[in-house]
Amino acid sequence: MRRIILVLIVAIVALIAAIQLGLLSFKQDRPAAVPGVEVTSNGITATGGQTPTFDVQTGTVAVGTRNANVAVPVPTLEVRGPGTNQVAPAPPPAQAPPAPAPAPQ
Repeated sequence: MRRIILVLIVAIVALIAAIQLGLLSFKQDRPAAVPGVEVTSNGITATGGQTPTFDVQTGTVAVGTRNANVAVPVPTLEVRGPGTNQVAPAPPPAQAPPAPAPAPQ
């Protein structure tokens, strides 16, 4: 359920961003009209209404390819022998303090 709500929120935010950035434009061409209803002693008469129409303009994105030369740096690797190690030797392990002497009886 949380995923559905999250997807809906993301979709609404994306729609609002697209409209604000000018990627979507809505223009109403024909307004809506409600149906007409008349009640007489002979019965009810209804005349049809009108649905609205919209002209929607969407942004365009041009996608293409091109050839390009990209300079890629070449890493260097230096291998040292075992006698050239610059790391200090590890300290000896810590000694535990001596155990206390048993109490005389």
